[in-house]
Amino acid sequence: MDIRVGDRLKLKKQHPCGSFTWLTLRTGMDFRIRCEGCSHEVMLPREKLEKRIRRIYRGEEEINPHISS
Repeated sequence: MDIRVGDRLKLKKQHPCGSFTWLTLRTGMDFRIRCEGCSHEVMLPREKLEKRIRRIYRGEEEINPHISS
């Protein structure tokens, strides 16, 4: 899955603050993401994060990672 720094991610489950969207700050084997609702930062392993992603927003483009192009 192609995830880049600066991408906005919509996850399957809601954060306790009510937001579904997260900003990608760091990529690699681990990802650092920041909640867009409350600015809470979390580090997650790639495998866990990829399972939780519903949509990827890159600029104005919306990407559905579960549909192969």
